[in-house]
Amino acid sequence: MTSIMTNSAALAALDTLRSIDTQMNTTQSRVSSGYRVEDASDNAAYWSIATTMRSDNKALGSVQDALGLGAAKVDTAYTGMEASIDVVSEIKAKLVAAREPGVDKDKINKELTELKAQLGSIAESASFSGENWLYNDSTTAIGTKEMVGSFVRDSDDNVSIEVLSFDASTSVLIDDDDATRGLLTKDYEVEVATGTTTSTVTYFLITSASTGASGSVVELSDSTTDFEVEGMISAVDAMLLDMTDAGATLGATKSRIDMQGEFVADLMDVIDTGVGRLVDADMNEESTKLKALQTQQQLGIQSLSIANSNSENILSLFR
Repeated sequence: MTSIMTNSAALAALDTLRSIDTQMNTTQSRVSSGYRVEDASDNAAYWSIATTMRSDNKALGSVQDALGLGAAKVDTAYTGMEASIDVVSEIKAKLVAAREPGVDKDKINKELTELKAQLGSIAESASFSGENWLYNDSTTAIGTKEMVGSFVRDSDDNVSIEVLSFDASTSVLIDDDDATRGLLTKDYEVEVATGTTTSTVTYFLITSASTGASGSVVELSDSTTDFEVEGMISAVDAMLLDMTDAGATLGATKSRIDMQGEFVADLMDVIDTGVGRLVDADMNEESTKLKALQTQQQLGIQSLSIANSNSENILSLFR
């Protein structure tokens, strides 16, 4: 039956054209935004995952910055410790030279005085962002330092911050509040051979502004005996061992921070890639689909035009 009230062919063509337009809008949105899942209405599950992981990636970015700050602090302390070890090694060499009979010990002591001053300068200068792990003049001892190491989300969606720790009390060289807390200001008790027997002597290298060290300071004069020089050498050598241990710990901490920094950077890249797989549009596929839809749209318009012209043909029946 032919009807001028209801044009079934036109309605069918119009419905097809509407469907094509809807698909084109979706495809054009994906092409312009680059996302297959741009908001929750596109895919609620994937959108939720992507939003959470993007938020976590921002947190990891802050962790990366914190690791950079922590690495700078450790590097500063390590550089100061390394320089101090070189100076103390030089002091040890001067003391060994002072053991030679006939050497002018007063002149060597002048060199020791300058080397000690250099140690003080190094310790006080090894500061970054207001923190100094080699020098302390506070009534509070330098304790454990924590550095943000990672942002963690467990299977129950509970989040936490993991930290890297370093016991800075082991690296303090000079403590002007309590001499016993500094590697260079505290007493070192050593044994020195005197003929067939040994005697115990106590020395410290740098005089602290506070009390605490009860031994003798490492310094020379023309009246300094060979026995005393040997005691000083043993004490300085013991200091070097402690400083080397502290330097090794700082180096290990620095290495750990560097590795963690590389891991966080890689983790952020992996998360970005994973989120992209969930929500990014395949531009090759979308561009091909857009071209096909444009062709279908043109054909749909032609079909609608043909369907509308069928009604006009009925007029010829009334001529």
